[in-house]
Amino acid sequence: MNTILILEQMLNGLQFGLMLFLLAAGLTLVFGIMDMINLAHGSLYMVGAYLIASIAQATGSFWLGLGLGIIGAAVFGMLLEMTVLRRLYQRDHVSQVLGTFACLLMCNEGVRMIWGSQPLSLNPPAALAGPVELMTGFYYPAYRLVIIGVGLLVAGLLYVLIAHTRIGMQVRAGAANREMAMAMGTNVQRLFTAVFGVGAALCAVAGGMLGPLLAVQVGMGESILILAFVVIVIGGIGSIRGALLGALLVGMVDTAGRTLIPPSLGYVMGPEAASNAGPAVASILIYVLMAAVLFFKPRGLFPTHG
Repeated sequence: MNTILILEQMLNGLQFGLMLFLLAAGLTLVFGIMDMINLAHGSLYMVGAYLIASIAQATGSFWLGLGLGIIGAAVFGMLLEMTVLRRLYQRDHVSQVLGTFACLLMCNEGVRMIWGSQPLSLNPPAALAGPVELMTGFYYPAYRLVIIGVGLLVAGLLYVLIAHTRIGMQVRAGAANREMAMAMGTNVQRLFTAVFGVGAALCAVAGGMLGPLLAVQVGMGESILILAFVVIVIGGIGSIRGALLGALLVGMVDTAGRTLIPPSLGYVMGPEAASNAGPAVASILIYVLMAAVLFFKPRGLFPTHG
C-alpha cells in the first residue's frame, strides 16, 4: 500500500511539475531575454483555458478545443506584446510590474465581462475518463497519464526548438547577452513577439490540460503565476533546462508535502489540528526549497547570465 501511494504521488508530482514547466518556460525566456517582469503571464494561462473550454463546449471535442485555443492564446499573446508590453521594455522594473499588473486586472475583468463570473466546465475526453492499471493493484487516471505524456512531448519539442533551430540560437544568444545578440543583427522586435507567442501557447497548453482538474475561472492565473516565478528563480533566469528541473522539483516537493506532512503532524498535534496546519505547512515547503537553493546558488541552478 505504501509503495502504491509513493508511486501515485510521484506521478502526481511529475504531472504538476511538467505543467508548471510549460508556464515557467515562456516566463523565464521573457525575463531572461527582455529583462522584463511580466505579471500578465498568468492571464495568458487563464485566457487560454477559457478559449479551450469555450471551443470544446461549442464543438463537443476536447482536442479541437485544445488546438484552436492554443492558436487563439498565441495570437492574443502576440497582440498584447505588440500593442502594450512593447512600450515597457525600456522602463524600469517598477514600471513593468505596475504595467503588467494592470494588464492582468484588465484581462480578469475582460474575461468576467465575456464569460461571466461562474467557472466554466471543461471535461476530458470520454475515452480518458477511467483509470489504467499500470501494475498489479495500481490504478492511475488515464487523463493524468496523458497530461504527463503531453508535458514530456512539449518539453521535447521546446528543447529541439531552442537547441537545434536558428530562432532557438537567437533566443539563447538573447538570454545570454542581449546587447551582443542585437549587435550581431538579430531582429529583436520579431524575436520578442515570437517568444511571447510561444510563451502564450505553452500557457494555453497548461491551462487546457489542467482545466478538467482545476476550475476554469476568473483569476486562476495568479496563484500559479507565483509558483512559476518560484520555478524560474530556482532554475535560473533565462534557462529552459533550469525551468524544467525547477518545475519538477517544485512539483515533487509540493505534492509530497501535501501528502506526507498532514499525517505526520497528526502524530504530534492530533488529527484535527493537523488537518488545519498541514496544508499551510506543506505550502511553505516550496519557498523553503527556493531559499535553500538561493543560499547555495544565488543565481539559480543553471544561470545563463548575471
